Amino acid sequence: MSVERDRLVELRREFHRHPEPGWREFWTTAKIVSEVERIGVDELHVGRDALADERLAVPDKDELEVWMDRAREAGADPDVLDELSGGWTGAVAVVHQGDGPTVGVRVDIDGLPREESTDERHEPAREGFRSETGAMHACGHDAHATIGLGVLESVKESDFSGTFKLFFQPAEEIIGGGKPMADSGHLDDVDYLFAIHIGLDYPTGEIIGGIDDFLAVTQFYTTFEGHPGHAGARPEEGRNAVQAMATAIGNLYGIERHSEGESRVNAGRVGGGTATNIIPEEAFIHGEVRGETTDIRDYTFRRAKQVFEGAAISHDCSADVTIEGEAPSAESDEELVESIHDAARAHPDVERATRRGSIGGSEDATFLMQRVQQHGGLATYACIGTDHPGGHHTSTFDVDEDSLTLGVDVLTEAIVEASKTRP
Repeated sequence: MSVERDRLVELRREFHRHPEPGWREFWTTAKIVSEVERIGVDELHVGRDALADERLAVPDKDELEVWMDRAREAGADPDVLDELSGGWTGAVAVVHQGDGPTVGVRVDIDGLPREESTDERHEPAREGFRSETGAMHACGHDAHATIGLGVLESVKESDFSGTFKLFFQPAEEIIGGGKPMADSGHLDDVDYLFAIHIGLDYPTGEIIGGIDDFLAVTQFYTTFEGHPGHAGARPEEGRNAVQAMATAIGNLYGIERHSEGESRVNAGRVGGGTATNIIPEEAFIHGEVRGETTDIRDYTFRRAKQVFEGAAISHDCSADVTIEGEAPSAESDEELVESIHDAARAHPDVERATRRGSIGGSEDATFLMQRVQQHGGLATYACIGTDHPGGHHTSTFDVDEDSLTLGVDVLTEAIVEASKTRP
């Protein structure tokens, strides 16, 4: 059932050369469409057809056009690019293969806005498949897209019976793509959903059936507005937005913890002002809050908004808070955890099959998982271990390409076995 390793490696390296950040995955989506059409499916929903109308953290028109032009210059199909105009990236591929349940797989496809290492010890640099775009696949989403395509081909060649749906989700890194894909309607008939990630500090040869400790997250952009004044001649005329911002940062980290679980806050990017002799009239905090549960996340965000409002009032400024991305917590269902675990135990190259594991981070696959579960289905978030010389999101992140075949094999086996059951 497995796709040849050389083909998977070739695909993964092509994706690695062309990483694109969230809602800018133009070349990536066009490449996915080309591969899906080569494999052959019964339905292919692209861009707007794969997503609900409401999206978060969409870049402005100029930014989108820069990445669209780059994809066009890199040889992406212009007809597909037309469908993706406005940043409507991503796709859903559907195969109908007899009677049986509807089984879905979710993979994310976006890269990160960071430069990749040029060090010759870094294999993509040494072997000539380093990023060509200025962004980087520093979290393995190139491998995710590749595994998804490999599973699609393997499922088609297997004795799978039912409907298979493959979700190529955009904008995971900015927590923007999960909700519109979950709300698209394409998840509503899914009986079993497998979401996957590669690495997460688990080594090559280890397969994790389900991850559970997702922190719910809200990413925000808060702007403070005051009034300018001459810092030397007329300081009393100014209302200092940077003072409001600085007060808010200190108080943000002082938000009370919650008795029912862990919470996190972070002012990740801050700024304001224009010159040393001008009282700054504008400032901003770009940050996030997280919670062990969605309720704890919501509590922390409510308190954060109170902090911003209070800091603004104390300096005679105003504060405006915009949500840029968010995702709930979720839990993996035991039945699907067991199916991944059983498939992993049966594979000769799996060195360790683990039922449940931990990452301590956030993921907007949780939107898709919850959507399936709310409609009576089951979901799990599985991990394909891989040796990575650099940590996730670093300039030297890479994957062990032996993990690609392992991921395709185990996931396909679990999908085929799921098709033999009835929800």
